[in-house]
Amino acid sequence: MEEEIEKKKRKFQFPKLLRNRFFLVGLFFIIWMLFIDNYSFLEHRVLNKITDDLENNKTYFQDEIIRDQRAIKLLKNGEATEKYAREKYYMKRDNEDIYIIEFDSLNTATTP
Repeated sequence: MEEEIEKKKRKFQFPKLLRNRFFLVGLFFIIWMLFIDNYSFLEHRVLNKITDDLENNKTYFQDEIIRDQRAIKLLKNGEATEKYAREKYYMKRDNEDIYIIEFDSLNTATTP
C-alpha cells in the first residue's frame, strides 16, 4: 500500500525548479513587472512611442517658427508687404483693375 502511494507521489512531482520558492518569487516578480504593474514594460513602450511623436512634432513646429520668422522679416519691407497683399488678398491700387482667372479642374479634352 505504501509503495503505491510513493509511486503516485513520484509520478506527480513537479520539477525541482518549480518547487524552488526563490524561482517562483522571481518568476512572479518578472511577470508582474512586465505586464501587471502601472510602470510595466508594455506601458513604457506606449509612452516611448508618444514621446517620439511629440519630439517629431516639436522639430516640425520649430522649423515652422523659423520659416515664419523669415517671412516676418521679409514683410517688414514696404514693397514686400505690398506684393504679399496683392498676391494673397487681391488688393489693388486705385488706378488699376484686377482680373482673377481660375482654371476649371475638369479635363476639357473629354467634353464633346
